[in-house]
Amino acid sequence: MSTDTPASAPTGSAAERYLAVQRSDEFAGLRRALRGFVFPMTVAFFLWYALYVILSAYARDFMGTKLVGNINVALIFGLLQFVSTFLIAWLYSRYADRKIDPIADRIRAEMGEVNGESDSRG
Repeated sequence: MSTDTPASAPTGSAAERYLAVQRSDEFAGLRRALRGFVFPMTVAFFLWYALYVILSAYARDFMGTKLVGNINVALIFGLLQFVSTFLIAWLYSRYADRKIDPIADRIRAEMGEVNGESDSRG
């Protein structure tokens, strides 16, 4: 981890060590990785939800189109909101496992070494 004040320096208070980690390039990369997923996914989900609401309000004929029996387009779109929520959660879990957790684990391990702790989570 590269900082002006290394996080692994044994001197200084815990607050100073946490600030050093917060200023580090590694922590900045962690924030970038998190934001790189969260912001675009939030925008995409909001637009998808807004489409559903707008179509429900202004395209009533389209949303009322029956597909099978009493199942119409609006019901399918509503159910797809739930599907997309679970899909986003699953995608985030995979993304976090690959991109976020390894960096966070390294930072946590370094802080544990500084604080004289050992990481027993394995």
